[in-house]
Amino acid sequence: MITAIVEFKLPQTITKLQAQEIFLSTAPKYQGMTGLIRKYYFLSQDGTTAGGIYLWQSREDADRLYTGEWKAFVRGKYGSDPVVNYLETPVVVDNMSNEIISNS
Repeated sequence: MITAIVEFKLPQTITKLQAQEIFLSTAPKYQGMTGLIRKYYFLSQDGTTAGGIYLWQSREDADRLYTGEWKAFVRGKYGSDPVVNYLETPVVVDNMSNEIISNS
């Protein structure tokens, strides 16, 4: 599994409520996306940075999303280019489903 942390600066400070409205407008496009296990949207506590934390089945699945077209969408929606950092994710503890997940 791969975790991708996507981060971008916002053109102006936003509140948690504003972020929730914006994020809810884009969330449906990620439902049922091939290889995407889970996505968390985030907003920094000072409201100047936002992004997403994605858990993917594989790097190939992640790479299908992070295209030039997707980067242009983020730039148009949020006003800056996203930065994507990839992390190997050998084990996940999921307390909601009471599972420990590992791709062996």
